[in-house]
Amino acid sequence: MRIANPLNFQSPNPSTASSSIQGALQSIYSGSNGLDYGAFGRLIQLCNDRRLVRQGKQLHARLILSSVTPDNFLASKLLSFYAKTGNVDTARKVFDQIPHKNTFSYNAMLIAYTNHERSVEALTLFCSFVGSSTFKVKPDNFTVTCALKALSCLSTDKNLARVIHGYVLRHGFDSDLYVSNAMITFYSRCEEMGLTRKVFDSMRERDIVSWNSMISGYAQGGFYEDCVKLYRTMTMVEDKNLRPNGFTVVSVLQACAQLKDLVFGMEVHRSVIDNGIEMDLPVCNSIIGLYAKCGSLNHAKELFDAMTEKDEITYGCLMASYMVHGYVDIAMDLFREMKSPRLSTWNTLIAGLVQNNRHGLALAFVREMQQPGYGFKPNSVTLSGLLPSLSCLSSLRGGKEVHGYALRHGLDQNIYVATSIVDAYAKAGFLKGARRVFDQSTDNRSVIIWTSIISAYAAYGDADETIKLFRNMLSHGTRPDPVTFTAVLAACAHSGVVDEAWKIFNDMIPEYGIEPTSEHYSCMVGVLSRAGKLSDAVLLISRMPFEPSAKTWGALLNGASVFGDVELGKIAFDNLFESEPENTANYVIMSNLYLRAGRLEEAERVREMIETIGTKKIPGTSWIETSSGRLESFVASDTSCELNEEIYEALDGLSGLLREESCIFQFH
Repeated sequence: MRIANPLNFQSPNPSTASSSIQGALQSIYSGSNGLDYGAFGRLIQLCNDRRLVRQGKQLHARLILSSVTPDNFLASKLLSFYAKTGNVDTARKVFDQIPHKNTFSYNAMLIAYTNHERSVEALTLFCSFVGSSTFKVKPDNFTVTCALKALSCLSTDKNLARVIHGYVLRHGFDSDLYVSNAMITFYSRCEEMGLTRKVFDSMRERDIVSWNSMISGYAQGGFYEDCVKLYRTMTMVEDKNLRPNGFTVVSVLQACAQLKDLVFGMEVHRSVIDNGIEMDLPVCNSIIGLYAKCGSLNHAKELFDAMTEKDEITYGCLMASYMVHGYVDIAMDLFREMKSPRLSTWNTLIAGLVQNNRHGLALAFVREMQQPGYGFKPNSVTLSGLLPSLSCLSSLRGGKEVHGYALRHGLDQNIYVATSIVDAYAKAGFLKGARRVFDQSTDNRSVIIWTSIISAYAAYGDADETIKLFRNMLSHGTRPDPVTFTAVLAACAHSGVVDEAWKIFNDMIPEYGIEPTSEHYSCMVGVLSRAGKLSDAVLLISRMPFEPSAKTWGALLNGASVFGDVELGKIAFDNLFESEPENTANYVIMSNLYLRAGRLEEAERVREMIETIGTKKIPGTSWIETSSGRLESFVASDTSCELNEEIYEALDGLSGLLREESCIFQFH
């Protein structure tokens, strides 16, 4: 059929598009047997390429008015047009109206979904296609690539990864370069690096994407040494098309930074310059990150100052490194240099302040970031970074306020937020609240939150509940980490549960592949010492594969003090004097041990040692939260507060009232 009236096309740039459009319009009318589908398709493609949204919709409308049902060719053109203009739902309507769909039209719809990150719809369509496929119309390598891309964005299910891989192998798609590249990306995001490497090694042909995907997978998965090793292999490949590019060096520099391998990182930096790799923002950020994380802060700052373009990653990386090394003021100066810091930079600053025990300042910045001038709302990263401050301050009120904020904004199920709330509640003495938060996190329990609640009960000396939680964690298929074992063994030490502690300690290597550290040995020495098995504790220390730490000798000294073993206590004390001579607690314990044994001269000698070496007991610090929400810390006889006189007047008044009450109680 013919179109009776030509459409009125007005290109945004008539001088360049007019001739092309007019030529396409003329070709539509040139046929004598009706609509020229090829010419009409080219015209839709032209609208797609030139972003002529209104004209493209007019063409589609003309098809509908003319009662023309687009075939696979025309429908695929319309699909691409609507997908490119953001009308994915309209594209799906066009797809559904195709009477006899072919592989090309399925692929066009899959591309539309994956390009707009609608992964669920893409996978649903893929499954439908697989279920309805015939000998002539069936998924091809392009279909599988689209499905794998959707899976990579949506799922990290290892079992699903193997199912898809099996489908790829059964249908012979494993020989396709693009499918193999997609499999590498998918497996690496599922943290199946062994299978990822198998796919990579089995590839007959590799391109730069193959190498970069494998190297990036190693870097993102924490396999930093493998990342560097594969990069070395890549640099020896003779094919000039497989030379490392900016994407490659970003991943390798990240691995070098994590390994603190400054020497090889500098070699990579030199290769970037020698091979003319573009020093774009991601590459520059990676180089600065390398030097900063390896402690070469001056060099990192020089590169930072030389950059003409910086983003929040640039600032955040350098700020975080300054914070790690304790240069809080310099990090804050960098932050103040930023014209409009984004939320990620605020989070970096707050986390750094918490790491450096600047808890009051961290709280002040959380309030500041919410002021009208900035207007940022704390997210899960903010809350998980702030909550350790509240844990250190044992601020139950602050913990409840943050918990309430998390509930109102749907952040309470974030694993890091939930774990931090559990920790904050436990350290503030609200164990019931900590357990309630843990019990509500049934959907995403990781080893982190299990360890947090186990540590909470361990700190309260409840060995029975600690071990019970540990067993529950194992029954849920969660593997413990070294921190988990430290918490469980510490609980056993508090309660003297020797047999259970031995079993857990002896299972670490054969059952879980975790080599006991000095911390674990110290806990075990504590278990034995508190149970009075001092000879067993000494035997365990003698069999340690490394030098005993101060914690190990401290545990033995405490045990010797409890059971009055002066000679063993002296051995532990002598070792502690060598490793931590400034710790006054050791002198006090040893002096008291001598006193109880009636050895007064030796007790006095230990007391004199404190004065001789100039050690002084660290004063205890208290804090109070004011009505404005500000936390003020103070020590005994503190006079630093600006309201010093008013505070002491109020204190004297309270002391007088207490004395009066005391007299009344005496008379009654």
